[in-house]
Amino acid sequence: MLVHYFPPSPALREYVRLFQIVHFVFDDKTVLPVKPYWPRPEHCLAFYTRHTETVRYVGSDIQIDKPRSALIGQPSIVTNRHVGREFLLFQVVFQPGALFRLTGLLAHELTNRFLDAETVFGAELRLVNERLNSTASYTEMTSIVETFMYYLIARRSAAVSRFSLRPIDKVSRFMLDSPSQVSLDWLAGQACLSTRQFYENFMHRTGISPKLYSRIIRFDSAMRVSNAQPNKDWLSIALEVGYHDYQHMVRDFREFTSLTPTEFSRQESQAPERAFGIVEK
Repeated sequence: MLVHYFPPSPALREYVRLFQIVHFVFDDKTVLPVKPYWPRPEHCLAFYTRHTETVRYVGSDIQIDKPRSALIGQPSIVTNRHVGREFLLFQVVFQPGALFRLTGLLAHELTNRFLDAETVFGAELRLVNERLNSTASYTEMTSIVETFMYYLIARRSAAVSRFSLRPIDKVSRFMLDSPSQVSLDWLAGQACLSTRQFYENFMHRTGISPKLYSRIIRFDSAMRVSNAQPNKDWLSIALEVGYHDYQHMVRDFREFTSLTPTEFSRQESQAPERAFGIVEK
């Protein structure tokens, strides 16, 4: 079993925030657990190199099997993810705005959705999938994915300037790295845009409004603090990550998961990695 998060090569860090490798193998007698995947501030390219996963949207009957590689948009609701007996995920987590810059896809059209990545990237990605499926080496997988990312960057470098790095991308990254509460006007000013232009461009590049993005960053931080310090009370967590009070945090939990913090934490404690004594932090 493995849950590993690590940075990309320095040359990729303008586009890639981190890589994730998750590998579990369940025996035939084990009842397969479900992963309640909470909203987090990210766009991803996910490779399922063994069995894929099935996504069920909470509060609906929608259940979809993922393809062997998927472009995953910004989530704002919890989804239940059902894994196979052998689950091996290699995931690229992009920097804010990078998915738009590499593909030209409007991020708001991907919010709470995913696409078969092969339909976007074609034959090059089919070859990547085949190579990933044929190796058991994590090091080789990393090399294969990094080489593909270099290819995407080189291809997009010759494109028009609308796909270049802009101040708004740096502002989005600031929001992610420094989740302090600042005004929309201040953020727009840092991006050298009017408030209306900032909002529209943020939706195109991130997929949700700046306010919702900030709330998801804070909510994600609360979940990670809770997992890292399971004995810490929720009021202390709320104040640590920037909520005004406990009730504001409960409001976000109910909106994003339909549960209270304690209820969702209890549900999340049954996730696949917990069967191996691993906690997502």
